[in-house]
Amino acid sequence: MKFSYNPKGVCSMRMDIDVEDDIIKSLNVLGGCDGNLKGISKLVQGMNIDDVITRLEGTTCGRKNTSCPDQLAAALKLYKEEAAK
Repeated sequence: MKFSYNPKGVCSMRMDIDVEDDIIKSLNVLGGCDGNLKGISKLVQGMNIDDVITRLEGTTCGRKNTSCPDQLAAALKLYKEEAAK
């Protein structure tokens, strides 16, 4: 299932995520730190969404109380909520 998420409190503007059987098939992030987010996108490809949430949730960026990785975890939690309906 493909879905998009608009992160809050970070530089990135949109996350397009493709999940199949709780495995991340692809992640494309618009905006933010280009190289870091391309790297994160490659690292999470093929991972179970619960593992990604566990590893990334709570990550901060500078003085912000969130980060793009933390917002990815929030997006995946929202995906799980919507998929359960």
